[in-house]
Amino acid sequence: MFTVVIPTVGRATLRETLAAVGSDVPVVVVDDRRGDPGALHVPAHVRVVRSGGRGPAAARNAGWRAADTPWVVFLDDDVIPASGWAQAVWKDLVDLPPEVAGSQGRIRVPRPVRRRPTDAERHTAGLSGALWVTADMAYRREVLQAMGGFDERFPRAYREDADLALRVSRAGHRLVKGDRVTRHPVRDDGFWASVRFQRGNADDALMRRLHGPGWRAAIGGAPGRLRLHAATTAAGLTAAVLGIATAATGAGRARAAGAVRSGGARRRGVGVGSGVGIAALAAGAVWAALTAEFAWRRIAPGPRTPGEVLRMAVTSVLIPPVACAHRLRGEWRVRR
Repeated sequence: MFTVVIPTVGRATLRETLAAVGSDVPVVVVDDRRGDPGALHVPAHVRVVRSGGRGPAAARNAGWRAADTPWVVFLDDDVIPASGWAQAVWKDLVDLPPEVAGSQGRIRVPRPVRRRPTDAERHTAGLSGALWVTADMAYRREVLQAMGGFDERFPRAYREDADLALRVSRAGHRLVKGDRVTRHPVRDDGFWASVRFQRGNADDALMRRLHGPGWRAAIGGAPGRLRLHAATTAAGLTAAVLGIATAATGAGRARAAGAVRSGGARRRGVGVGSGVGIAALAAGAVWAALTAEFAWRRIAPGPRTPGEVLRMAVTSVLIPPVACAHRLRGEWRVRR
């Protein structure tokens, strides 16, 4: 009735994912590693296909095209389906009416015990309420065929699942939530993970281009922070430029200190320099206030350990300009 498709980049967690799925259903693992990394070590019943490191959208397309069952269930390679998951999938799908094209599993993210969650843990926990994420998402194969599958212009595991869900819905199909449960543990992606995640702003530009300005609300997403990031970045750049101009003006006055100038000309130079300096300080104050607000918004609900506070402080400085740069890159790309 269904085939399980799991794209992977060779994470160690794949073994646990496969063990939880079991051997009673067909499984296709799509090896999306680049180059020639060697064979994946998977159970004998698992079929492996290669997708050449072209990203999760291309990998999932290779997987469902290798399947020959009416339904295809997509899993990530770092999730752990609950006990009895395969039987629960069958129950979710067997009686669905023809107009239903997809069924989403219920994602559970483990929460820390006796402490507040970190920023990374809260980020992963957002999957619990996200709509149509391919951490556990089933589609009719014929609908995937009709839609052309996932849009491979989305190069990373971000927005490609939302894009497909919107296209399927707008084609007149329904998507529903099933009762099966899949656990999504929190990965430690390192100190700079939140900065790297800003690459998704480029994909948001493609979503807006494809689905219009209301795309975020259509997938049940919360408003983004890009405008505040843009204001923060603009204030920081303004403070830097005006600060450099103030320093240059001061250096020029120092070099000309011995020259003979009229009293009025000297006063005018001092006034201009002072005005630029005040403007630089004002812009710097705006940047500092917006950055501090953003950092505290991330620190306040967390454990507030020294390491977490340091990570939030450093990355909160970098995230606004990095987010804006990626969004500009995305806008340029979709308009080429």
